[in-house]
Amino acid sequence: MALNAYLNKKVTVLTLDGRTMIGTLTSCDGSMNLVLADAVERIIRPREEEADSEEVPLGLYIIRGDSVAVCGRVDEELDGRIDWTKVKGEVLGTTRHV
Repeated sequence: MALNAYLNKKVTVLTLDGRTMIGTLTSCDGSMNLVLADAVERIIRPREEEADSEEVPLGLYIIRGDSVAVCGRVDEELDGRIDWTKVKGEVLGTTRHV
Protein backbone atom coordinates (compact mmCIF):
# COMPACT_ATOMS: atom_id res chain seq x y z
CA MET A 1 0.00 0.00 0.00
CA ALA A 2 1.36 3.43 -0.97
CA LEU A 3 0.59 4.99 2.43
CA ASN A 4 3.04 2.67 4.18
CA ALA A 5 5.76 5.17 3.16
CA TYR A 6 3.99 7.74 5.37
CA LEU A 7 3.93 5.60 8.53
CA ASN A 8 5.27 7.49 11.56
CA LYS A 9 5.29 10.72 9.53
CA LYS A 10 3.10 13.81 9.90
CA VAL A 11 0.22 13.80 7.40
CA THR A 12 -2.80 15.89 6.57
CA VAL A 13 -6.11 14.23 5.75
CA LEU A 14 -9.00 15.89 3.93
CA THR A 15 -12.30 14.09 4.40
CA LEU A 16 -15.23 13.90 2.03
CA ASP A 17 -17.22 16.22 4.31
CA GLY A 18 -14.53 18.94 4.05
CA ARG A 19 -12.74 18.47 7.39
CA THR A 20 -8.94 18.73 7.71
CA MET A 21 -7.03 16.61 10.22
CA ILE A 22 -3.29 16.67 10.90
CA GLY A 23 -1.38 14.01 12.83
CA THR A 24 1.22 11.28 12.79
CA LEU A 25 0.10 8.30 10.72
CA THR A 26 0.54 5.29 12.98
CA SER A 27 -1.48 2.72 11.06
CA CYS A 28 -3.35 2.20 7.79
CA ASP A 29 -4.91 -0.69 5.92
CA GLY A 30 -6.06 -1.64 2.44
CA SER A 31 -9.45 0.00 3.01
CA MET A 32 -7.69 3.35 3.68
CA ASN A 33 -8.69 3.31 7.36
CA LEU A 34 -6.17 5.60 9.08
CA VAL A 35 -5.00 5.99 12.66
CA LEU A 36 -3.47 9.36 13.58
CA ALA A 37 -1.58 10.05 16.79
CA ASP A 38 -1.51 13.56 18.30
CA ALA A 39 -4.20 14.55 15.81
CA VAL A 40 -5.74 18.01 15.53
CA GLU A 41 -8.57 19.28 13.36
CA ARG A 42 -7.84 22.56 11.62
CA ILE A 43 -10.90 24.76 11.35
CA ILE A 44 -10.16 27.58 8.92
CA ARG A 45 -12.61 30.47 9.22
CA PRO A 46 -13.82 32.58 6.26
CA ARG A 47 -12.46 36.14 5.95
CA GLU A 48 -15.78 37.69 6.92
CA GLU A 49 -15.80 35.92 10.30
CA GLU A 50 -14.14 37.81 13.12
CA ALA A 51 -13.24 34.66 15.07
CA ASP A 52 -9.74 33.25 14.64
CA SER A 53 -9.21 29.94 12.91
CA GLU A 54 -8.38 27.17 15.34
CA GLU A 55 -6.81 23.79 15.87
CA VAL A 56 -8.95 21.44 17.95
CA PRO A 57 -6.95 18.65 19.65
CA LEU A 58 -8.28 15.16 18.89
CA GLY A 59 -5.53 12.96 20.35
CA LEU A 60 -5.48 9.43 18.96
CA TYR A 61 -7.96 9.51 16.08
CA ILE A 62 -9.31 6.90 13.67
CA ILE A 63 -10.57 7.96 10.25
CA ARG A 64 -12.68 5.48 8.30
CA GLY A 65 -11.36 4.83 4.83
CA ASP A 66 -14.68 5.57 3.14
CA SER A 67 -14.50 9.18 4.39
CA VAL A 68 -10.92 9.93 3.23
CA ALA A 69 -10.63 12.16 0.15
CA VAL A 70 -6.88 12.95 0.29
CA CYS A 71 -3.95 12.00 2.50
CA GLY A 72 -0.55 13.63 2.06
CA ARG A 73 2.75 14.31 3.85
CA VAL A 74 3.17 17.56 5.77
CA ASP A 75 6.29 19.69 5.34
CA GLU A 76 6.86 20.03 9.10
CA GLU A 77 9.32 22.92 8.80
CA LEU A 78 6.94 25.01 6.70
CA ASP A 79 3.91 23.95 8.77
CA GLY A 80 5.66 25.02 11.98
CA ARG A 81 6.20 28.55 10.64
CA ILE A 82 2.49 29.16 9.97
CA ASP A 83 0.26 30.73 12.62
CA TRP A 84 -2.88 28.76 11.77
CA THR A 85 -5.07 31.01 13.94
CA LYS A 86 -4.47 33.85 11.44
CA VAL A 87 -5.16 31.83 8.29
CA LYS A 88 -8.50 32.59 6.63
CA GLY A 89 -10.11 30.82 3.67
CA GLU A 90 -13.26 29.61 2.05
CA VAL A 91 -15.01 26.55 3.45
CA LEU A 92 -14.28 23.38 1.47
CA GLY A 93 -17.34 21.88 -0.09
CA THR A 94 -18.33 18.28 0.47
CA THR A 95 -17.68 15.44 -1.95
CA ARG A 96 -19.80 12.42 -2.66
CA HIS A 97 -19.32 9.14 -4.44
CA VAL A 98 -21.40 8.81 -7.55
